[in-house]
Amino acid sequence: MAQIKQIGPGRKTTGTIDGVTYVTRNGKTYVRSTPTMPTSAYTTPAAKKRQAIFKFVQMHLKLHLRTIKQTFTAKDNGSPTNRYYSANGKALTLALDPLADLYLNGQDVTIDDVEQAISDYAAEHPKSIKIASKSGYQDVYLTGAWPETITLNASTGDSTVIIIVAENGTTTTINADGTTTVGSNGSSGTNGAGGTDTSGTTGGGDNTGGGSNSGGNTGGGGNDDPDSGME
Repeated sequence: MAQIKQIGPGRKTTGTIDGVTYVTRNGKTYVRSTPTMPTSAYTTPAAKKRQAIFKFVQMHLKLHLRTIKQTFTAKDNGSPTNRYYSANGKALTLALDPLADLYLNGQDVTIDDVEQAISDYAAEHPKSIKIASKSGYQDVYLTGAWPETITLNASTGDSTVIIIVAENGTTTTINADGTTTVGSNGSSGTNGAGGTDTSGTTGGGDNTGGGSNSGGNTGGGGNDDPDSGME
């Protein structure tokens, strides 16, 4: 895909023109040829199964979006969710394959079913699904049900970051000198009064913990769209 800066007088940066698609990512615009596929390619049993699995993956990503944004370092012009999917796409497909068969046979599939299937697969294949891959820290793998906390150990030194999943991704950084830093996305404040409360009620939500009001919907840094750019 070639990068472009603008298109004509209207500076159109997204959409399709004469068989060419323009996509904007992280403030940069790229151009690529628009794929042409016959309708039948999307209606075969195999295609329908892929669509079902992708639907389940989207459900899974949306549930863990705030955590993934903090436990994965994006590469190039991608996003943390892109990287999560890139690292785990094959394993997630294998985990969700049986559910896709049930779904295509008319059975309702809930997010609980999706999470259970992924948890069961992770328990059998404990080195197959990464739930953390952050620059400067060791990778963390899913080994069963999605944990309530994710601890990131530094590749060198003693620094540790703990992601409190139950509090929408509030991070607690335990520094090498023993001090604690609490805040949204691992920023702000030091040892605030509410910084160690992980009950999910008042711990990070009233700005008394030295953080930046991470108890609400802004805790994970973004909206609930699990990034539609997975290709």
